[in-house]
Amino acid sequence: MRATIPEAGRPHDELLETMAGFREGDADYAGGRTWSMVYYAGDEHHALMEQAHNLFLAGNALNPIAFKSLKRMETEVVQMTASMLNAPPDAVGTMTQGGTESLLLAVKTYRDLARARRPWIRRPNMVVPETIHVAFDKAAHYFGVDIRRARVDARGQADVRAMKRLINQSTIFLGASAPQYPSGSVDPIAEIGALAARRGLPFHVDACFGGFILPWLEQLGVAMPVWDFRVPGVTSMSADLHKFGYAAKGASTIVYRDMGYLRHQFFVATDWCGGIYISPTMAGTRPGGAIAAAWAALQGMGRDGYLALAEQAWQGAERLRAGIGAIEGLRVMGMPHSTVVTWTADGPGVDIFAVADLLQERGWGVDRQQRPASVHCTVNASNLPVLDTYLDDLREAVAHVKAHPELSREGDAAVYGLMARVPLRGLVKREVLKVMETMYGPEGGEVDLSADAEGDKLAALVRKYGDPVFSAIDRVVALRDRARDKLGL
Repeated sequence: MRATIPEAGRPHDELLETMAGFREGDADYAGGRTWSMVYYAGDEHHALMEQAHNLFLAGNALNPIAFKSLKRMETEVVQMTASMLNAPPDAVGTMTQGGTESLLLAVKTYRDLARARRPWIRRPNMVVPETIHVAFDKAAHYFGVDIRRARVDARGQADVRAMKRLINQSTIFLGASAPQYPSGSVDPIAEIGALAARRGLPFHVDACFGGFILPWLEQLGVAMPVWDFRVPGVTSMSADLHKFGYAAKGASTIVYRDMGYLRHQFFVATDWCGGIYISPTMAGTRPGGAIAAAWAALQGMGRDGYLALAEQAWQGAERLRAGIGAIEGLRVMGMPHSTVVTWTADGPGVDIFAVADLLQERGWGVDRQQRPASVHCTVNASNLPVLDTYLDDLREAVAHVKAHPELSREGDAAVYGLMARVPLRGLVKREVLKVMETMYGPEGGEVDLSADAEGDKLAALVRKYGDPVFSAIDRVVALRDRARDKLGL
């Protein structure tokens, strides 16, 4: 039945009790059983975020003149972020409502900069590693900028020579990650920055994921490439406060080397009958609570607080890497530049998606990835108390999957495996869109991704043909990969 607004308002205590009940099926982030989505710094800090957010709950940064307090806090958040990222004194920027918005704005800014300086370009493109965050794909789709992807090396780092080969007269900027999300490696920012400088191109470093932990890991002696504004060719960076900045959700930053870039981020309309309209970011209304909580997070945590949490997260990541490395049939991907630990199969015999299903049944949050099939873990200090339990469950799951290979053709593993393998990505896209249509349809239905799901073409293939489908697809994919290797793609 469709929900309607009640005739009379309900008692507030009753409402809050009902809403608390809604959370029963949510991920257990406070218990450390998730590896992303929520970055939890403990009950005391969480309470501070609630109080700071609520203090400015009604504030709206749409009008910085009306809400001078929000503008002050936004300015100071950007300044503190710029200092942490070793930006020059003339660096400027804005807060945004998340990493995706920050990356959308970077693409929009460099598109508009190119329109101003190189108006003859008809089909602009960006050159980025294949591991760059998917928000760049979204920006390419929204803003009419082609995306040219360079392959990465065996360590998960961008191949700078491949990027160089992809640059042409219509390239408007380069992008890279610090670190990339899939396996946590930091791209060779200095080399890419030098390439950008030689070609006269802007260069955006996506540090949404790592911007608020890499500085502290460096102080702890973790070896990694130089990744921030210390590289002269870097013209902009993004860093999320609501990740390792431990701010309330809806808080990121984008910082530019100088105003010459930021001015192209602004939107101005002068002919609207409602008056002259200007906005610094994508949004019009900008909730004050998220800005206030971000400012409070930086001030309340302090450098010593961030350093302590980073040290704990790093210790946890190292324990997890060692533990996974000792499990026969698994290996850790990427470089140890961050607290990301991504594991995959070390040869045949272990279906990663079947292992993921068993972990999920035991109450773990599981971030499945493809190309290759893998599981991503972003380690936080909050994960430390349950690391041994996770490793025990992982060992048992791997052993069970080895003993029962048929699990790869059952449950979620079958559909995830098929979706990762199918070379006809248009088919996968259509099926994923159906999932979204179900979730956001009139009834707001729940989704069944298992091989038993009705009305799913991919699931139907698994049910009807099973192993022959997987074998045929694997052969096609192997042929495609060999062709790519020969062509250097």
